Amino acid sequence: MREVITIQVGQGGIQVGNACWELFCLEHQIQLNGQLINQQIIDKNDALRTLFFESDLQKLVPRSILLDLESSIIDEVKTGKFKEMFNPEQLISGKGGTAHNFGRGYYSIGQEYIDTVYVWREQENLLKIVLHFKDLQYSIRLVEGQVQVLVLCYLINYQLGIIIYPSPETQVSMVEPYNSILATQSLIDHADVCITMDNQAIYDICKNKLDVEVPKYSNLNRMIAQVMSSITASMRYDGPLLREMAELENSLVPYAKFKFLICTYAPIISYQKLDHLQLSTIEISKLAFETTNMMAKCDPRLGKYMSCCLLYRGDIIPKDVSYSISQIKTQKTIRFVDWCPTGLKVGIDYQVQQTLPEDDIRKAQRSACMIGNTTAVSQVFSELCHKYDSMFSKRAFVHWYIKEGMEEAQFVEAREELACLLIDYEEADSEINEGNYEENAGP
Repeated sequence: MREVITIQVGQGGIQVGNACWELFCLEHQIQLNGQLINQQIIDKNDALRTLFFESDLQKLVPRSILLDLESSIIDEVKTGKFKEMFNPEQLISGKGGTAHNFGRGYYSIGQEYIDTVYVWREQENLLKIVLHFKDLQYSIRLVEGQVQVLVLCYLINYQLGIIIYPSPETQVSMVEPYNSILATQSLIDHADVCITMDNQAIYDICKNKLDVEVPKYSNLNRMIAQVMSSITASMRYDGPLLREMAELENSLVPYAKFKFLICTYAPIISYQKLDHLQLSTIEISKLAFETTNMMAKCDPRLGKYMSCCLLYRGDIIPKDVSYSISQIKTQKTIRFVDWCPTGLKVGIDYQVQQTLPEDDIRKAQRSACMIGNTTAVSQVFSELCHKYDSMFSKRAFVHWYIKEGMEEAQFVEAREELACLLIDYEEADSEINEGNYEENAGP
């Protein structure tokens, strides 16, 4: 049996994670107090224990740790809809926030809480996977310290991060470019796989595809939850293909530094439109490659896919999937590298997508989630670097980070490491068709 331990960090990470738990509870018929609607399900479905462990009172408790240096979000969890589900020891908060300062979360305040983080496990000698939802502005030091403890003491062998970058439409701080670049440097060194998202892309999806006039964080979080449901479905249900999440790393990361993946979801249709559509497997497959369905602000048509995975749910026939993939490969706008022409992995789960009553997206009988490794993801980092350079050239706000124990040289080092990554992507994009790209490409 697999165990997945989730680490929800910062306000964004906790709120996204909670949206996922709410959807998981709906899919598995679990009440928000942890009790199953049908208690016999736990005996028939051992996969439930992947994300939950069973207490002595037959209550299901999420395998999750919630971390924030500011107490208000944790207090909301303690008094909100999940107040009876989480063990209080899983909820860790400080007495003061980071004030949107990476230095406070990584060095001064965050350093004080590393040794107090609660680590638990229900059983021994089991495969462990860490799945973190990160708000890039908060408590990064806590994540690193926590993951290191899990790796050393609990035989963790796989780390998947869900990384959400900020955007102008949902910006809450002027220093978000600093925090994002500094945190990305940490991800390059520590995570095995990062699914890259940004608030701007999801904001546009909610506004243009789901007809939400002014999307809020709750709208964005429920959209992300649908993606996470598809990614983890293979571990929570029986399906003919893709039984292990670790297969994503083995299949999608050809070079260690190219660990940043993009994802899409299809169909993304509002309640008003679905009644007039009938979507076949090939249609949702093509929609999964549409730029407007990307959860990150990049255009894969300007890059090349090194690898790709299509995760289907619902009324799916394998023969239709094979035909859909053959059709996708004929499209000139979807380009794969020459050295991996078959680079498309497939997962199928027959459990139909579920939606909450307050969801903006309409439930579909068949759906698909695409996770791809493309050189086009460099567009996300290029845009981020542009914003970063505009501020750092004037050394704006840097003194606040220095007061928390950082040095100006760390800003330069983080920017240079991302510059090396961008060069690697650029060289891969230009050389990859010749089949001579090596992992040590770059300066």
